[in-house]
Amino acid sequence: MDKDSEKDTADQNEEKSDISKPPESPLSDASAEKATQGSDTDLDVEDPGKAFAGVMGVDLYLEACRLMEVVPVSHFAQNLAKPYINLNHHGLGPKGVKAIAITLVSNATVTHLELEDNHILAEGAICIAEMLRENCSLRELNISNNHLDTEGAEAIASLLLENASYLHTLQLSGNSFGEEAASCLADALMSNYQVKKLDLSHNEFSEKGGQLLGQMLAVNTTLEILDLSWNHLRRKGTVAFGTGLKMANNLLTVEGATELVGSVRKNPNSMMEEINISNVLVNETFIKLLELVYQTRPELDVIYGEVEGCISKISNRHPNPMKVIQKYLNEHNLRLWDFFRKIDKDGNMKIPVSDFRRAMMQQSNIQLDRVQIVELVRKLDQNQTGIVDYSFPWLLMSTEVCFTEPDTRPARSYS
Repeated sequence: MDKDSEKDTADQNEEKSDISKPPESPLSDASAEKATQGSDTDLDVEDPGKAFAGVMGVDLYLEACRLMEVVPVSHFAQNLAKPYINLNHHGLGPKGVKAIAITLVSNATVTHLELEDNHILAEGAICIAEMLRENCSLRELNISNNHLDTEGAEAIASLLLENASYLHTLQLSGNSFGEEAASCLADALMSNYQVKKLDLSHNEFSEKGGQLLGQMLAVNTTLEILDLSWNHLRRKGTVAFGTGLKMANNLLTVEGATELVGSVRKNPNSMMEEINISNVLVNETFIKLLELVYQTRPELDVIYGEVEGCISKISNRHPNPMKVIQKYLNEHNLRLWDFFRKIDKDGNMKIPVSDFRRAMMQQSNIQLDRVQIVELVRKLDQNQTGIVDYSFPWLLMSTEVCFTEPDTRPARSYS
């Protein structure tokens, strides 16, 4: 082969090599270098206007993963257009969750995000908090069991203090939060008016933390459910609580339970709807006080253990509540469907337990006492989801009541 032929062959090989190379990323070399230096704790890996200009959705996620040098999670990329994404136990780490946070800054679809057990650490919590300051769609977030520690709690607390997100449900269980975390979270929740359901179970709050959170609850008028079960709260840590909460497995005595219920009675502005002290053996004094609380707070549900000297079963004085309802419907030629639909204000076939319980307490035509209503709620929400979903026939069949799909008869009025 002559020299000219060799030169032509070399040129052709070089041209093929250029064609096979992937196109250069719009991200600068300096940005790529920055991604490999340590771990940034905010979302400003570079000027976002330059780094991700015009990049959205899956493409934005892939660019973020390239920048953070992490493997993209296909489940996340495939579900960006859906309201619910579950990434629990995916081993994301701080950088993986940072790529997700970058992607969700401008996302307007995802409303419920599950990130439990991903070892995101405080770094990941800081990234999530920064994302939530910009995101307008997320309503429910689970970042439990992620080793957030005090620094992560401070990042979340700063977000809550500023009411800078639209979250109404936040799960922070099992993140090694201690007294310092309790202090910053309590301060933040003093003025927060967004979060309605907060899970702080399986942390390390003790008496001081309980007192701080209790003082917060005396001021907060938004929280409906606060789960503090499986902490280290004892009697002194519960005296300050002025609203309902879930406190099972906190070594609470009957005296502490009595003081807790008494404080609920004194706080007319509380929005809490449930107190779970199911591990406490209560006495007649507690029961009498609870009846007084029920007179002004009929929507409140207090779940407690057995009563000293009594058997915790529904006696013959409390017939099966579903049979009572069915008897009324039969006598008035009504359907069970009509009964639930009357309570369902939104018409989506899903009734919050608190609304259902309140509606049942206010019924004048069907006489059910509180014991029967508690039994009814536990049957209709066996998985404790907080929702009575009457769209599934099997749910109603489990109550020993025959349920049929609605027929073509015009619905009769129910009052």
